[in-house]
This record gives sequence, C-alpha cells and structure tokens, in this order.
Amino acid sequence: MTSAPDPDLSFMSAFPAPTHEAWRAAVDKVLKGGDFEKRLVGKTADGIRIAPLYEAASPSSRPLRGEPGRWHVAARLDHPEPAEAQKLALADLEGGANALTIAFAGARAARGYGLVAEDVAALDAALDGAMLDLIQLRLDPAPEGRVNALLLAALVEKRGLSPETLSIDFGMDPIGVFAGTGRLAASWSEVGRRLAATIRALQARGFKGPFVTVDTRPWHEAGASEAQELGYGLASAIAYLRALEAAGFSLEEARDAISFTLVADTDEFLTIAKLRAARLLWSRIQGACGLTPAPMVLHAETAWRSLTRRDPWVNLLRGTVATFSAGIGGADAVTVQPFTAALGLADGFARRIARNTQLVLLEEANLWRVADPAAGSGSFETLTQALCEQGWAQMQAVERQAKDGLPGILAALTAGTAQTALEHQRDARARAIATRREPITGTSEFPNLKEAAVAILDVVPVTIGTSTGRTGTVPDPEVLIARLAAGAERQEGLIAPQDGLRAQALPSQRLAEPLETLRDRADTAAERPVVFLAPLGPVADFTARAGFARNLFEAGGLAAPVGEGFAREGGTDLAALAAAFKASGARLACLCGSDAAYAAEGAPAAQALTAAGAAVWLAGRPGELEAALTEAGVRSFIYAGCDAVAVLTEALAISLPTLSD
Repeated sequence: MTSAPDPDLSFMSAFPAPTHEAWRAAVDKVLKGGDFEKRLVGKTADGIRIAPLYEAASPSSRPLRGEPGRWHVAARLDHPEPAEAQKLALADLEGGANALTIAFAGARAARGYGLVAEDVAALDAALDGAMLDLIQLRLDPAPEGRVNALLLAALVEKRGLSPETLSIDFGMDPIGVFAGTGRLAASWSEVGRRLAATIRALQARGFKGPFVTVDTRPWHEAGASEAQELGYGLASAIAYLRALEAAGFSLEEARDAISFTLVADTDEFLTIAKLRAARLLWSRIQGACGLTPAPMVLHAETAWRSLTRRDPWVNLLRGTVATFSAGIGGADAVTVQPFTAALGLADGFARRIARNTQLVLLEEANLWRVADPAAGSGSFETLTQALCEQGWAQMQAVERQAKDGLPGILAALTAGTAQTALEHQRDARARAIATRREPITGTSEFPNLKEAAVAILDVVPVTIGTSTGRTGTVPDPEVLIARLAAGAERQEGLIAPQDGLRAQALPSQRLAEPLETLRDRADTAAERPVVFLAPLGPVADFTARAGFARNLFEAGGLAAPVGEGFAREGGTDLAALAAAFKASGARLACLCGSDAAYAAEGAPAAQALTAAGAAVWLAGRPGELEAALTEAGVRSFIYAGCDAVAVLTEALAISLPTLSD
C-alpha cells in the first residue's frame, strides 16, 4: 500500500532524490581513504554483517502474535517462604502486573531461592488473594517440573476453579533442565512417556496449556549467540514434537502444547530481530510438519547474563532497553529482572521498578499499539532474515547429531558438542569484555568506587536436599492430583532415578563476573589499593591519558587520583614527582602524558620512579620508544584494547602483594 504525497511537502520536488551511490560518495569523502568495512560495518557474534544504512524492505511474511494488544506484565513469585512470597506477589498484582511466574525452589531462574512448597497448602498460602481466573500463571522449569505442574493442578481442584477458564503455562522442560543440571532422571523414551501422561491427565481435567516450555535461558547464560539460542531452542521444540507424537498425540496437539521462553538482551536490534526470527522459524517448522502455522506462544525475560553487581542502578537502563526490545519484537508476556537481582533476592522497591519499567512502556509509550513495528525497516528485515538463516542452519546441525534413539539436542549435550560450541562463543565474548570492545557501564567503564549499597531482602538461599523418590510403578498423574489436593506431599510424586542420561551441565555466567571478582578483592583489602598516576608536562598534555588510566584502574577497584601535575618550564619536576610517589603509599606508578612527553621525559621519569621504589607502567602504546622505555624501567604498557582483566590482575598483585602469596 502506498500513500499519496503530502501536499505540505511539495517543495521537496525541488531537491534531487537521494541515492545510495550519492550517500556512499559523501561517506568516502569523509573517510579520506579509510576502510569502509572496518570503520562503519559491524559484525554480530554469529558473523552477521551490520551495515550503517539499509534501503526500505517489504517483509515476505509477518511474525505476528496470536493475540494483538498489550503484552502481559509478569512478576516472579520466588520467595522461599509462602507468606512472604504472597505479600510480594499481591503487591505486584495490585501494582499493575497481570501475570505471575512461580519459581519453585530448585528452578534455575530462582538463583538459589524459590518457593518452598511441599504440599498444596503451602502453594495455596503463597497464592492467597490472587484471583487465578483473572491472571496468567506460568511455572519456571525446574528439576521436579512434572510434580510442580500436578501440584498446581491440585490447587486449582482444591479451590474449585474451572480449569477451562484459566490461563496456565505449566512450564515442563526436561531438556532445558537437563542442559542446566547435566542430569536426566530416566531414559529419553521414558521421560517422553511421563511427559505425555502428565499432559493427558491435565487435559482430561480441562486445562488448555501450554504444558511444555522451550526455555532458551540455559543456552543464553552459557554464552550462546543469537543464532545458537534459536538453533538449540528449535531443536528442543522438534524433540518435544516427536516425543509427543510417539506417545499418541497428533502433531497439532503436540504443537499446541508447546510455548517458548526467549531472552531479551541489551542489544535492541538483535533482540527484536531474534524474537521476530523465532516466530518465523517456528512457522516454517510447522509448515514442514504439514500443519497450518499457528503463532508461537512467546514469553521473554530480560537477560541474566547482562546484569551487574557493581553500580546496579545501570541495570535499570539495561532492563529498559531489553523490555523495549521484547515489546517491539512481539513478546506475549515479559518478565523484567529486578535491578538488584545479581546481588540477591529483590525487595519490594526493586520489584516495583521492574514492574513499572513495563507499565511505562505500555501505558505512556504505547508500544503495544502497533503490531510488528519493525516491519518494513531495511535493517530489521535484513537482520531478521539473516538470523532465520543462521538459526535454521544451527538447528539442522544439531538435528544431524541424533544417535541411538536420542534426538539431536540430547545427543549434542551427551556428546559434549553443544558445550564445546558454547564455550568457544563464551570465550570470544569474554575476550571482548576483557579488551573492553564490549564495554559494561559501571563495571569496565565509568566505575564508581564510592557507590552506595542497595537494599535486598535478608533471605538465606534455599538448600535443596537429595530425594530418591519412590521406586517401582510411576504414580498415575490423575490419581496423584487428587491425592495432592487432599493434602499429600510432593514426595509421593517423586520417582527414583533410573537409567538416566548424564552430561556436563551448562554454566550460568554473567558477563561482568571476571571484573567483579577483581573489585571484590580490592574492596575487601584492609586499605584500598592505590595507583600513583605520574603526570608528565602540563595538565592539557596528560589529562586524556590520565583519565583513561584512572577509568581502567578503578574498574579493578584500585584508586587512581589525578592531580594537577608537576609541570616546570614546559617539562616535569621529576624530583617532585618521585617525592609525591613516595608520599602516596602506592607500589605502582603509571606514567601519563603525550607522545612528545614520553619521547622527551619518559625514560628519566621511569628511572626516577624506579629509584623511588615504584613498579612503573605507562599509559599508551610505546611505538618506537618501547626498547628505551623498557630499559629505563617501564614494566608494562596499558592502552585501549589491552586485556583489562589481565592488566588489573597484575596491578592488584603489585598493589596487594598478599594476593600472590
């Protein structure tokens, strides 16, 4: 559809129509011979080219949601104590949330906490006052996911609610749990049979589902790129389709039993394109199965791996970008990580801010009013298509690993090929973080050594005991629901492990952890370690490199104050510089100045500081001066692109010698 020209813009016809060639000529003029690809073209973790300019595009298909309108605002119910969990959950619901995610103890997403509910009474207490027929409920995948699902069904029966009127995602995800724990309690065929029996029992009572969740968070937290997250998630979905079909479900029934949970990260372009690509790829899989494609049921959660413990207020910005991206990308429901989540269990304030992040974008920014607003944008359409191609290729590569009755995704985990691929991606990103090509505000860039503590709940993490469960016949799910509703404990539903699968568990790592570890070492020292920034020449000559050095050292928790300098007659008073170093109490001195100052005074300054007892470093690349500066006593050089983690580890070892004992 095209629109008629705006008469108010008729004057535009007096100007020549811009062309890509004209734009490129103007860019080349500014670059002055510089490499266009290196200067202006980026690459994603999957090697997808990100150009600076795209032409408008017409999407071949639209990745639309099943139900247009507002996405659901989800809050997590994850406090171990039912009474406290209930207070927090009701505050969320009264404050604008219309969905609850129940994270039982043991769920990976509970981060060591989670609701402890051994029976329906405890679950009922945690949900006391929550009108289950007016909100969405979802269960976070957990090792005892089947029992958790039956426990929730028993609560519905106890309350006398009609299952047909409820919106519940039962969140069973044995593949995702296996990836995160490295343990599957039984053979895959037996797990599939139990899964199917549980779904049949829930359907018989009128529950509509979804019942199974394809949760990509374990892959994302282990370092997955966008294409890997899509590929492993789709391979998991195919494994569930096949398992349910083998148990007697039609493909349509199996498809309708599955939902997806994807991660919304801090790169808005990639997150929007990833969610759009996920919907398109799921439609393609359905078409390949001979089904008429139905929209994916898609829940998005802001990224755990992007959260920081240092300057956690910056997490508010990360959460906002991720939430915006999830909404634009077409999520049906969104969970926002509280900004203090990396520090512990969030209090009411942090939960309110997380909730309001969504409400502002919904009610004030009105993001929900346009279906698929990225459609037609050349950049988003190109990126979506590229992720479709790469995600599909990843899925096919996983599927080809199917072996000995195991679907490709489980075979990839048990053989370790998935772990190896993720490790390579994780290492590449760790190098980017260490060299600050991927900066982390508040951690690797602009750290704040005087940051104030934030509040979290004073709750001890939950210790999950090992339960062997019953041996022999697997309890009938329908009978078990009735028994749980009558007061039986979850122990009755547990089954002793038998001939299960084992694999290396996927790690859950935040990107900031290596730098946070260094900060922790410095912060717990009796006195904060100090680096003496040794300025050469006047203030105008050393400010840039002194600022760079201070930012770098403070990322590791080392104080690096910048003074007015020791300029004298166009040079530096080296005697005063050495005396100031001695008075500082520092062990490490870092020369900061211009290239001209390094050529004129770098060597004598290094000699003077070495004589004063300093380990001498220099801010900047030495170039042709390296040999002379090294001979004069400079031990190391810091510069943009150096390995900050390695540099700061060495700086702390010098400044806190007990660390190397």
